[in-house]
Amino acid sequence: MHVTHRFAGASAVITGAGSGIGRLMAERIAAEGGNVAIWDINSDAAHHTADAINQSPTTHGHAVAFAVDITDNTAVQQAARDTITALGKVNILINNAGIVSGADFEQLTEQQIRRTFAVNTLSLYWTNKALLPELRRHHRAVSVTVASAAGLVATARQTDYAASKFAAVGFTNALRSELKKTHSSVRTLVVCPYYIDTGMFAGVTTRFPQLLPILKPEYVADRIVDAIAKGHERLILPPFAAVATVVAALPPELSDPIYALFGLNDCMDAFVGRSGQSQHA
Repeated sequence: MHVTHRFAGASAVITGAGSGIGRLMAERIAAEGGNVAIWDINSDAAHHTADAINQSPTTHGHAVAFAVDITDNTAVQQAARDTITALGKVNILINNAGIVSGADFEQLTEQQIRRTFAVNTLSLYWTNKALLPELRRHHRAVSVTVASAAGLVATARQTDYAASKFAAVGFTNALRSELKKTHSSVRTLVVCPYYIDTGMFAGVTTRFPQLLPILKPEYVADRIVDAIAKGHERLILPPFAAVATVVAALPPELSDPIYALFGLNDCMDAFVGRSGQSQHA
């Protein structure tokens, strides 16, 4: 199979890259010649991923690992400095780490709510604050937010998760507007995937799998990496999920029956999931 080198000379920071689609994206970027910094709260997972990439015969880049709590602004600033020193540059930032509670609103604890926003939303501010000046130094640079289709349509048992992802989408859209207004060379990409089969959303179901399938991690990673290479600004997966942006604009008396038809409020009924900051959906 022919391997391209679209990321030759590039250096990427990927949060939550110790496992899941974060690790898959790191492997793909390194295979195409890019250097990658594996950021994960789980130190063992981060180093295991970096070692596996560096030892792979398909790797054309280099990987370094950092144990980083992305909810800690001071820790993020230090990791950014260490990463730039280790890789020499950073021109790709991929905010991938995320968590989900999956509980009814009245069952959510204060700790769960605060943690969801700390990981899924506030961390975007800390990573971009720490690395945007570095991104600006390069002719081609991008800040990527892996949000969720839940950032387009909010459903039952996602009052914290959907709100955090709506905020993630809004943050990235506003950042894009600011960067374009100042004619910056830094672009943005917001990714809104439907449920991904990583274990984070274990137990979720879909009524129409042909239209709204539970996505395979490999497919999502491939599409995100391809979107970065091609300079896209928005990626919704699967493509049919983009209809949600139209439905969401309708009055509730019209949109809610459509959501009910597709069973969107029932998807989380059998949710079991798994905890962990390094996972993403």
